[in-house]
Amino acid sequence: KFMEPEYPFEWSGIYELNTGTYEWVMGEGPDPVMGAALLPLANNGLAAKEATLMDAVLTFSEDEKAVRAGEPLHLGQGQHNQLVLNGKGETVFNFAIQQPGYCMLFTEHHPDEFDAHLCGADAVLTPLETREYKPDHEHDEEVTSVGITLPGDFHLERLNRWLGQLLVKQGQDIFRMKGVLSLRGHDERFVFQGVHMLFDGRPDRPWGNEQRHNKMVFIGRNLDRSALEEGFRACLVS
Repeated sequence: KFMEPEYPFEWSGIYELNTGTYEWVMGEGPDPVMGAALLPLANNGLAAKEATLMDAVLTFSEDEKAVRAGEPLHLGQGQHNQLVLNGKGETVFNFAIQQPGYCMLFTEHHPDEFDAHLCGADAVLTPLETREYKPDHEHDEEVTSVGITLPGDFHLERLNRWLGQLLVKQGQDIFRMKGVLSLRGHDERFVFQGVHMLFDGRPDRPWGNEQRHNKMVFIGRNLDRSALEEGFRACLVS
């Protein structure tokens, strides 16, 4: 799919897990470490998957937390695991599920490269669905992602003006933008996406009982996190 090679992970799998303890087992592979994130998935619908995909990009933009053999994975949004492999043989990481439900596991590299698999109490678990983002291994070290989350409401005209100026200056370097925004005077979520010089936004479902928030993800080259966050924050209603 268009622009997907720019995601900071290569694979995701959806699992339906009951309460209990699980093991993520990895063999030897091409790298001594691998980034991973295990995020809750509200349901198996498309909207929930896309929302969790955005959460994964935000999570992979956070600092990594080293996890070694026998140590538990850090679960949830913002928990960017760096799985440190043993020098030889298998490396086993564990985690516990407190509430049954769906989850999505995102990995920096494809599990097949490490003969990696998820184990339950007495069996290897097959994901309900998988998705590949970088199957060709064409890594570009200059391509990064910046995820920003902010509370508050945005001023739509101010936001449009800033985005327009940003794309005039950096449009060739910004491959993709995506966000969910809270706008002043609007009861609905505002969903936003852009590719290079083009961007578009539209009202989505009502916020309802969900806490209003703002998430924006930028994927591209030469991204300045501080400058992007400063510009994004300046669009908030004072």
